Amino acid sequence: MSARLTIRRRPDDRSARRVGGLRVAALGTAFIALLVPALSACGGSASSASGDARLKWASSYFPAHWDPVVSGSGAQFRELALVYASLTRTDEEGKAVPDLAESWEYNAEGDRITFHVRPGLKFSDGEPVDAAAVKAAIERAQKQKNSALFGDLTSIGSVRADGLDATLNLTQVDYQIPQLLGQRVLQIASPKAAASPAKLDQNPVGAGPFVVDQLVPGTKAVLRKNPDYWDAENIHINHVELVSAPDASTVVSGLQTGVYNFADLDPSQADAAGKAGLDVFSQPGFNASNISLNVNKAPFDDDRVVEALRHAVDREEFVKKLTFGHGETTDQPFPKGYVAYDEESEGAYPYDPAKSKKLLAEAGHAPGDIKLNLVIPSEDPQAEIVQSQLAAVGIKVTIKIDKNWATPFFAKDLAFSLYSTTGRDSAVQTLTAHFGPNGPLNLSTPYEPDGFEEAVTKVRRTPLDAPGYAQALRSATRAGLRSNALIFTFSSPNLFAKSKAVSGLPKNPAHIDWTGVKISAGS
Repeated sequence: MSARLTIRRRPDDRSARRVGGLRVAALGTAFIALLVPALSACGGSASSASGDARLKWASSYFPAHWDPVVSGSGAQFRELALVYASLTRTDEEGKAVPDLAESWEYNAEGDRITFHVRPGLKFSDGEPVDAAAVKAAIERAQKQKNSALFGDLTSIGSVRADGLDATLNLTQVDYQIPQLLGQRVLQIASPKAAASPAKLDQNPVGAGPFVVDQLVPGTKAVLRKNPDYWDAENIHINHVELVSAPDASTVVSGLQTGVYNFADLDPSQADAAGKAGLDVFSQPGFNASNISLNVNKAPFDDDRVVEALRHAVDREEFVKKLTFGHGETTDQPFPKGYVAYDEESEGAYPYDPAKSKKLLAEAGHAPGDIKLNLVIPSEDPQAEIVQSQLAAVGIKVTIKIDKNWATPFFAKDLAFSLYSTTGRDSAVQTLTAHFGPNGPLNLSTPYEPDGFEEAVTKVRRTPLDAPGYAQALRSATRAGLRSNALIFTFSSPNLFAKSKAVSGLPKNPAHIDWTGVKISAGS
């Protein structure tokens, strides 16, 4: 039997679905001064006098690349989602729901999945959105030389296109594919435009809710509503002005004066924004910061030293000093309440500097014996906190700035570093990225904790709607957290501020979804 998920076309009712079958960069002050007259012609109004619903978004993640294959699955995917749509998208429960694909189905074995693309869709250049476009997008992400996504698609062996049906033949049983092929990993560009990736990077062509009219690289993008978007009737914003966020201290004043009506917000400015009468809110997400260790290098090849570091970390200090109390402590890559969060692992290594010192002594290290270089790409107050906390237990840390940090980090040449991630829509992808033997965020490649591979395989082979899925997923998280390669510290908030003229956003984890959002005129 096959497993098919069909979701009725009721965009206002995300729960209307039926399961059948078996299962289923900084902006300069001078430039800001030039922008103010153009962007604030309506004063503090969120819309123009003509009633035009215009979003004016100051973004901290203005895309360096507009080719989604090059841009990758980092936080900037939210800005690219203005232009590009995907096979699936994420709802408020973090589940995959239809986007360009109106339904999908697995075969009985779980090693083949067919996505059924909505009929009659086209890209903003007039090219058809069909299975051939899906096939081209996947193969480009797998093969393009500068792709940042190839490592995310290892479960896909080949793709067959037949009209509106794209069939993916998988390299293993993997029920995570609908979660995977959402906005983070498979934003689909027009194949005609993508034939020249360099041009696409500066002239994005997708089938998303908006079309780019003007793009100033690294600075500003002007977009208009796409009338051919499949869910255009629920997009109430007519124009978007996306600009690279200026210095954090000027964002609040920009919101007050109407230069912006929506902005990414640094935690340090949250209180000021609230006092200014702005709506300050946090979107749910998967942000998690960690201390990365290489167990293939001394002194982290000694389990006692790793455990000592675990007990030396005071997570509350990170939250207090770096998020001004708006973040949360965490010891795993998922937030509390999420299906993958493992309560059994919570608090396994509490802050205990006395125990840390004892473990170091048992490992034969006197205070000051261990000297570490903490290599990071730029100045980061996280590093100073780590330096201070480890000094308190007798470990000397020297902070070293390497602008080319990414090269030795991803080559796994470093012994000690920091990393922060915005997570992934597929929990398994998050786990394998951190704990898998070839995970990009596993500084200790090819090391993986005992039992992790088996636990992840079990999750992949379990349909997402199966009764045992949640338990299998948490077991895989528990297995991953046995890794000596990462010490999770805190979760930074996805903070935003907006004028009261902009209505509330859907609470889709880690996403910014403009579906149903309205901007009132004359506010």
